[in-house]
Amino acid sequence: MAIKLRKLIVQVDETRIEMGQTIDPPLRRAVAIAVIDNPYAGRYVPQLDALIEAGEELGGLLGKRCIEALGIEPGEAQSYGKAAIVGEAGELEHAAAILHPKLGAPLRAAVQKGAALVPSAKKMGTLGTAIDVPLGHKDAAYVRSHFDAIEARVADAPRANEIVVAVAVTTGGRPLARIGGLQASEIKGEDGLR
Repeated sequence: MAIKLRKLIVQVDETRIEMGQTIDPPLRRAVAIAVIDNPYAGRYVPQLDALIEAGEELGGLLGKRCIEALGIEPGEAQSYGKAAIVGEAGELEHAAAILHPKLGAPLRAAVQKGAALVPSAKKMGTLGTAIDVPLGHKDAAYVRSHFDAIEARVADAPRANEIVVAVAVTTGGRPLARIGGLQASEIKGEDGLR
């Protein structure tokens, strides 16, 4: 990786009981977080190629780490999402350069298919800033049961010249989802919407 990777964190959230109801199998959500150096911190640069390339590497790395942490096969992943927090010496466009041009393709490969857009969030922040990584079904954006989020936060990041990049993957939708709409069992997965 051309970008310096200072820290890599992987967390798994497992819900077994919700509102007194047993969740079987438990819902498992993983978030993999990288803390990287921002090569453009403190200055305006018209082309953000280094961050675009970093996004491609991080999509595969973080996606695979989520799959490994969940202990599932790639095709068993149901939801995904991505987010980034830029330190104060950077700009919001630095997060966009990582998240949008190239991160998606290797993440989709890590979770097998991924026909739907990868939900995303970005913000500026400082040490300990949290961000909610939005989640949506990987193959059909209209599956309401999978609209969710998981928090990502690193106590000592981002420093002014860093960017925190997070990818999340789940084994299912929200526990006890019951607001109707397209069901996961009804997905055609042809256009990423239904």
